[in-house]
Amino acid sequence: MNFIIFCRWSVILVLSVQHLVKKKSHIGLYTSVEKPLQVFQSAAILEVLHCAVGLVPSSVVLTAFQVASRLFLTWAIAYSVPQIHDSPGVTAFILAWSITEVIRYAFYAFSLLGSLPYFLQWCRYTFFFILYPIGVTGELVSIYSSLRYVSKSGLYSVSMPNAVNFSFDFHLFLIMVMLSYIPIFPQLYCHMIRQRRKVIGGKKKSV
Repeated sequence: MNFIIFCRWSVILVLSVQHLVKKKSHIGLYTSVEKPLQVFQSAAILEVLHCAVGLVPSSVVLTAFQVASRLFLTWAIAYSVPQIHDSPGVTAFILAWSITEVIRYAFYAFSLLGSLPYFLQWCRYTFFFILYPIGVTGELVSIYSSLRYVSKSGLYSVSMPNAVNFSFDFHLFLIMVMLSYIPIFPQLYCHMIRQRRKVIGGKKKSV
């Protein structure tokens, strides 16, 4: 299973790099990976189950949060607001997600085989220093870029009066989502730093 997920994200990463090399621009990158991103990220719901039954050595809560946030970006933002497809933010989170997952699932696969290269372990617990902020910044930029279009179109918003006496402002909800990153991001980032210290903090091997 780890190898399959590794292959999925490798496809997205390769398609992204190919686009950047050929076009020398991020414009159109989302379109080149849209279908596999939607399919593979939706399939990530199973990762929460894998963590719950012990197939993957990750926190169920952290994995569920990560999967939920990525599904939100994939469907509620990128899919629902096509005007932001060429935003640098979208390119940033796609590259950050794909590189992170390629490293993570290669790490899991080699760990199960009992032949984990130290370099891969180092990458797993070091690249997040750069990739996590890039991914979070890309997500925030993408949500922010969508606000104008969501406000103008009334996307997913429900106004009163209506039969169920219920209202929902998707534009306001997106602002609240952005604000939620303020307390959540430092906690998750510090968690990864603590994990790094536990795993490789005291090792003196060269990489």
